[in-house]
Amino acid sequence: MTIDLPKPVADYVAANARLDVDGMLRPFSPDAVVHDLGIGKRFEGIAEMRTLFEEEVVPVRAIFTPDTARREDGKLVVEGPAHGDFPGSPLRFTYRFTLRDEAITALEIAL
Repeated sequence: MTIDLPKPVADYVAANARLDVDGMLRPFSPDAVVHDLGIGKRFEGIAEMRTLFEEEVVPVRAIFTPDTARREDGKLVVEGPAHGDFPGSPLRFTYRFTLRDEAITALEIAL
């Protein structure tokens, strides 16, 4: 199923499908924050987010495939499975994106 996502989120999802770290970072504002509740860590700014993607996403080939999206409390809530080389794959995730000026300014990732 294809869902309609704002360009920054669609670009992030497409880059994640290619495991393209630079592409995953491009839609984020320079001061964006990612809070990964699954691993219990917060990543602030592009350098820290690069570490997250290079150390936690690419090595296990974690690819998120959204199947639903809705607006909730000013955020875009996107849900779907992530599959890869990690225990329990695929697992269902919820991504909560905060967008401003055509960029992702915050992302919360939860199981």
